[in-house]
Amino acid sequence: MNQRMAEQFERHSRTFSLLTFVSRLTGLARDATLARVFGAAGVMDAFFFAFIIPNLFRRLFGEGALTAAFIPSYAQLDKSDPQTAKRLASLIIAVLVVALSAVTLLSEVVLYLISRQADHDHLAVRLMMIMLPYMPLVCVVAILGAMLQVHGRFGPTAAAPIVLNICLIGAAAGVVPVFGDLSEARHISAVAIAVVVAGLLQIGWMLGALRGRGWWARDFKAARAPAREVLRRAGPMILGLGVLQVNTFFDGLIASYPTIVGSTIFGVEYPLKEGALAAVSYAQRLYQFPLGVFGIAVATAIFPMLARQAADPVAFTDTLRRGLRLVVFIGLPASAGLMLVGQPLATVILQGGDFTADDSARVAFVLMGYATAVWAYSMIHVLTRAFYAVGNAKTPVKIAVSMVGLNLILNCTLIWTPLREAGLAWSTAICATLQAAILLWCIQRKTPHTVNTEVIFSWTKSIIVTSLMFVIAWIVLANLPAVTTWGASFAQLLIVVLVGMLVVCSAAGAFRMPELWWALGKRG
Repeated sequence: MNQRMAEQFERHSRTFSLLTFVSRLTGLARDATLARVFGAAGVMDAFFFAFIIPNLFRRLFGEGALTAAFIPSYAQLDKSDPQTAKRLASLIIAVLVVALSAVTLLSEVVLYLISRQADHDHLAVRLMMIMLPYMPLVCVVAILGAMLQVHGRFGPTAAAPIVLNICLIGAAAGVVPVFGDLSEARHISAVAIAVVVAGLLQIGWMLGALRGRGWWARDFKAARAPAREVLRRAGPMILGLGVLQVNTFFDGLIASYPTIVGSTIFGVEYPLKEGALAAVSYAQRLYQFPLGVFGIAVATAIFPMLARQAADPVAFTDTLRRGLRLVVFIGLPASAGLMLVGQPLATVILQGGDFTADDSARVAFVLMGYATAVWAYSMIHVLTRAFYAVGNAKTPVKIAVSMVGLNLILNCTLIWTPLREAGLAWSTAICATLQAAILLWCIQRKTPHTVNTEVIFSWTKSIIVTSLMFVIAWIVLANLPAVTTWGASFAQLLIVVLVGMLVVCSAAGAFRMPELWWALGKRG
């Protein structure tokens, strides 16, 4: 990889990581606020279940299939014909707005009829109706963000979730002081309205970042052919990801069944209790913090570069190797660290108000399952984007769809074991590990020598560094006094995290691992 491209990748990755870090901090503040105000009971089950639908379409049309198909075409056109690139973006946004607005209106009608059957007293359905308009908004935000990334501006995309987080915090914490005491149902409805307001603000934020680039064009004629190519590539991904998102929906239904449906299934007592989806969702937020800050940041920064290097196999493979080394170097310690500090982390971030110590223990138990595969989730993001960059959308989608059946079987089996809702987390981790391994095998076949001696040595050193960190941090944690207060949990968490970071940095430095310097934004 030439030095300039390497430095560019690291700079973009660093920018995205920094702003994603701030975004995730505000996300933790949002979750801390929601947990303390609403606890981990049925009302949060209803909210998280209702939010699944707009998230489904965000992943399907926004940050998923359409964006992945759009970036390579837009990046290539931006180099050769910027005017046509602008027309392509305008046409894709127009199609997206019209199609998803129609889906939103139709869905609102269906949900209204369902709500009427329940005498308009089903909280999850009501919240879903409120938040559905966020679906087309967030998808447009994703396309605008993809344009900015191609232009080398990763900051606005990484910072956009901050807007959502601030709106949710304001609605959760600010409604009662302004409007007085509200019922839980009305209060959480105000939070749902804040989601839609955030979507409008995010679009304004992205358009402001694109100001001066003249991104909008009315004449779509020259863009029809590249737009058809984008949609052609996106088609298989949309079908495949559609299956995956249906699977996600069923995961949510499995976890929220006691709240949404009832306490029995086919006359048998259901193994999960109210609050199961809330516990799973809070645990997901905690493990997604390091994943978003580092793993997804690396994958997002690397994608436009891989798209540009698709015709240069040597540069493409060099960039991919660097990404794989970096996500394992960061992801393995993150997995081990989360497994160690799950309990104090859940206590510090979530506990207080209506969120009890038992709720913290419940979330920590679920987090243990998710934490084992942070490295795998990160690797999946990098490898999937590598396939997309060379125009191969089918392979990663086929692999992902093949995991759907296994995931559903594991979910429906493990919830009946003592794992309960934590079984959903372990199922996700098992499937992610298998998916990463299969993706790696496939990319190795298509791009020989991707996993060369340097990569293997790097991963081996990362395993040794992580093992040292885990053992030393575990010994420190085991010798700390038992804690019962928030302050003591914070001190315990801080000590273990600092010890873990010190061990990783010291061991990586002793091994002269360049990944340490890459992660710190230096050449190394």
